[in-house]
Amino acid sequence: MTTEVIPEEIPAQPRISDATLRDSAHMAGVEFGPKDAATIARLLVKTGIELVEVGMVSGPGSKDADLVLATHEAVGPERSMTLVVVRDRQQVAKALDEAERLGVRHIMYSIPTSEQHAKLKLGSSSPKFLQTLARSAITQAKERGFHVTFSGEDGARTPKDRLVPYVAAGFEAGADRFRLAETVAYLSPWQMEKVIAGLTAIDGSEIEIHSHNMLGMAVANSLAAVRAGAQWISATVGGIGERGGNAPLAELLTSLRVIHGDTRFDLSHLTELSRVALKGAGLGEAFQSGPTTPHAFAYELPGQLNHPAAYETLPAELVGNARELRVRSRLTPALVKWALDGSGVFVDVEAFTPWLVGRQERADSPLLDRDAIRKAAIDFQAA
Repeated sequence: MTTEVIPEEIPAQPRISDATLRDSAHMAGVEFGPKDAATIARLLVKTGIELVEVGMVSGPGSKDADLVLATHEAVGPERSMTLVVVRDRQQVAKALDEAERLGVRHIMYSIPTSEQHAKLKLGSSSPKFLQTLARSAITQAKERGFHVTFSGEDGARTPKDRLVPYVAAGFEAGADRFRLAETVAYLSPWQMEKVIAGLTAIDGSEIEIHSHNMLGMAVANSLAAVRAGAQWISATVGGIGERGGNAPLAELLTSLRVIHGDTRFDLSHLTELSRVALKGAGLGEAFQSGPTTPHAFAYELPGQLNHPAAYETLPAELVGNARELRVRSRLTPALVKWALDGSGVFVDVEAFTPWLVGRQERADSPLLDRDAIRKAAIDFQAA
């Protein structure tokens, strides 16, 4: 005897954005090429994904320019969105100049909202300063004609009395959408539902959820956000991403079909998407989420290595894992300095870093960890 499963109704069918070609830029050691970006973007659009998020811009000369341009050529700038880093008014203006040069039409502002992240990245944890900065950035972008999504980076850990006024201020400034970033996996589905309900209650709000999967609840939290009125879900192919990965697209779309009877998406492309993305990312045939994988506590940004508690749901040592550096071409003096600290190897970091970048380029950017950088420093001394 079989029992018919009746799909559970949700307030509205969510729109999906995919961040594979953007969140991978933050994932240690993962760097897609333009060819992979174009293929992934086309397959995402064939699947029915509405928006392909690609690359990151913080100022002139973006390292992700080739990915952005390849994606625009493949699916058009109307189906693409690029992250723009927000630190201060002058930096935002330069970043918007670069976005315009690349033909970007949709931007997603990355703005830290928790006290811890705001203090680290903006130099101030003041809610008033945060709101002023967001208003300024949003106003600048809208004056230039961009479609603007603004984020709450580390929003899941941002108290309601700090988060809600910030989101309201962003919409008052003319923003089109707000993305709650569960930067540090932190909430249960029922807690997520409560947080999102406080945001969807804001007049004129359009809310997106972007969850990380360190606790294995990114899909559940995304569906809970939709139950509370969120209109958008951000996912990645195969769950690719830093800090345990993101909401995996295939699991999300199949859950929408099975649990909610959502048949809008062509699921026949999902296996090919995963194959192309995982191969292009250099992750083999599978990407495993959670706290026990080699990628879970791997970083390529010095801020994450120097302030791990701001980014980690739990410490690596708690699960017998270890914090590590993994990088290919995104080498900076600060990152190299972190790798060399305590090694007993002393070099001029400002001279060594470009030397190592050049060697990486000639060798087609092999993956480097801390030990490999230390060995390269010894080679540099002997050169």
